[in-house]
Amino acid sequence: MVDIIDHDSVRELRLNRPPVNALDVPFIDALSKAIKEGSEAADALVLSGRPGMFSAGLDVPSLLQLDRAGTERFVRSFFGLMEMVARSPVPIASAITGHCPAGGTVIVLYSDYRVMCKGKYVMGLNEVQVGLPVPETIQGALARWVGRRHAERLVVAGQLIKPDYAYDIGLVDQVEEDAESTVKAAIDWCTRLVKTLPKEAMLTTRKIARADLTALFDNFGEADINRFTEGWFSPHTQAGLKKLVEQLGKK
Repeated sequence: MVDIIDHDSVRELRLNRPPVNALDVPFIDALSKAIKEGSEAADALVLSGRPGMFSAGLDVPSLLQLDRAGTERFVRSFFGLMEMVARSPVPIASAITGHCPAGGTVIVLYSDYRVMCKGKYVMGLNEVQVGLPVPETIQGALARWVGRRHAERLVVAGQLIKPDYAYDIGLVDQVEEDAESTVKAAIDWCTRLVKTLPKEAMLTTRKIARADLTALFDNFGEADINRFTEGWFSPHTQAGLKKLVEQLGKK
């Protein structure tokens, strides 16, 4: 589910769970394992998807089949992945090769650098539209990049945005013409960072600079997992999620 491609000292982790790289527990666990092993084997990592699709977010149809225990396990895995990206000891760039809504955006929020492909593609946190509140840990990461004003507008409305607007507000750092050049730009950014700068000074400074991002997880625990799970099983959220699945089935 994760293709590993080494580019000298930069390792690309290409999401490969057809058709849309939707996130369920096995996929999240596979990606977490690849990030952990990659951070030990390479100087930097690039997260990428296939042309036209980075990740469509949570695999809602399969997640709706889970009982409470299964849902709690998913929540732990998902937030564990966020924390792993945030606390990565090596730089991580995200090559957003296509659509990247909801859970897809959540993953890239914690990376160091984001490159997005031009086109009709969208990203953003549209959880409110299906009845899910956006947790503080995720809102804090979004606000870190775009500022509190833009973050509030985006999450409250559940707005999905296109590449140029994402670049204008600082949600992505670079926009490229196609998927291939998007991946290349992410690899090039990582290569410049790890090849042209003194390693220890760069990594130590990076850790200090990202302390506010990693601090979002310092007090995250069982109460937060329970809160998210309760929200997931609330009647209005279940109704919104089932409506989403019905709409997807008609496409």
